[in-house]
Amino acid sequence: MSMNDPLGDMLTRIRNAQMRRRGSVATPGSRLRARVLDVLKSEGYIRDYSTTEYGNGRTEFLIELKYYEGDPVIRRIQRVSKPGRRVYVSVDSMPQVSDGLGIVIVSTPQGVMADHEAREKNVGGEVLCQVF
Repeated sequence: MSMNDPLGDMLTRIRNAQMRRRGSVATPGSRLRARVLDVLKSEGYIRDYSTTEYGNGRTEFLIELKYYEGDPVIRRIQRVSKPGRRVYVSVDSMPQVSDGLGIVIVSTPQGVMADHEAREKNVGGEVLCQVF
């Protein structure tokens, strides 16, 4: 079965695992997913992730979720740019989540990064998701 939105699938797996208070969740691997997980890890929303290599070039990520006093650190994670409706922003119109308490993950020509880093580098791009 083909998957239309692999990043949306990963975000949904994270949401579902946190609702069930799981310690970790597995998702198929890709370069875009790895870059988004790098941003989530550097911003402190997940503990870590590990990569498992299978044959035929298939990989799988095991994401270790993070909790604080029994509550998930990620309170809300949602996809913004979808396959049917891509959302692009310039550096001037970069959205802020919860007055800067959350992050927007942006895919720019210089790589996938958080919104504050994109503002520092003065680049815009495709808004992938919001996390807070």
